[in-house]
Amino acid sequence: MKTRRLGKTGYAVSEIGLGCWQLGGDFGPVGDETATAILDAANAAGISFWDTADVYGGGLSESRIGSHAKGPGVHVATKLGRGGGLFPDNYSKDGVRKSLEGSAERLGVTSLDLAQLHCVPPAVLQAGDIFAWMDDFQAEGLVKHWGASVETIEEGMLCLEQPGLATLQIIFNLLRQDAAQELLPKAAEKDVGIIVRLPLASGLLSGKYDKDTVFDVTDHRNYNADGKAFSVGETFAGIEFSRGVELVTELKGLAPSGMAMSQFALRWILDHPQVSTIIAGVSKPEQIADNVAASEQRNLFPALMGQLGTWYEKNVKPEIRGGV
Repeated sequence: MKTRRLGKTGYAVSEIGLGCWQLGGDFGPVGDETATAILDAANAAGISFWDTADVYGGGLSESRIGSHAKGPGVHVATKLGRGGGLFPDNYSKDGVRKSLEGSAERLGVTSLDLAQLHCVPPAVLQAGDIFAWMDDFQAEGLVKHWGASVETIEEGMLCLEQPGLATLQIIFNLLRQDAAQELLPKAAEKDVGIIVRLPLASGLLSGKYDKDTVFDVTDHRNYNADGKAFSVGETFAGIEFSRGVELVTELKGLAPSGMAMSQFALRWILDHPQVSTIIAGVSKPEQIADNVAASEQRNLFPALMGQLGTWYEKNVKPEIRGGV
């Protein structure tokens, strides 16, 4: 597995990481046996960056990770700010501390490798107090490094002004390309590691869905398809599902011959050198091998990268809901 440097953390992390939202059951039920098999497969593949959050399954994802053996050099990142009685307007230093302590307990550690602010409201970011609290928790040793996971470019640019910020987690994929213009260069300038989530746009970019696909009632791709539970941008990257299926059909015609659609989508992200790691979630252990294979695929030709950018601006960007 190829590795990249995760910004000022200095961690060497696998290009393909593991997104652990599924381990909380938020994409449909995942049993203990399947969760264990997924984490076993991640270890076997050399995936050294695992990303979770306190709200994934109400702490279930963190607990499963905490009780599982880690491979050499594995770094576990978690997130805070959407649970623990904090969201949307009850943020306090004591509340954030308790949230972090709860995550540490479930993960079985005394100091968190990386704690990320989890899509906290823009007003909280603008006030700035929460950044100072994270600096203090780092100085105390409760967290080794801290970062932020954001929903929009504007929020990301605001976070990049914070000296203590080590990482920034963003939505970035073939259906959400805007970060390449200003945010990625700014992150590189600040030595902030970029963690990409939703690389396959909630599975759309796997190319396996059609307009008749039905998702489990417990799956956010069902209950949040139109943003009824949280930001619509977090599901299918903000694209209406049936339209997304059409767009992916167009993309299949642009993919290099012999390259699977999912690997094409992941390779496009990896061809941006500012990206440190991609957190690709899986619901079955065998999906990990497909994700990891993207790291070995050849780089896309510059002409194709330009063509994909033009296609996005014309056909995709006007369709995005929830802001970019």
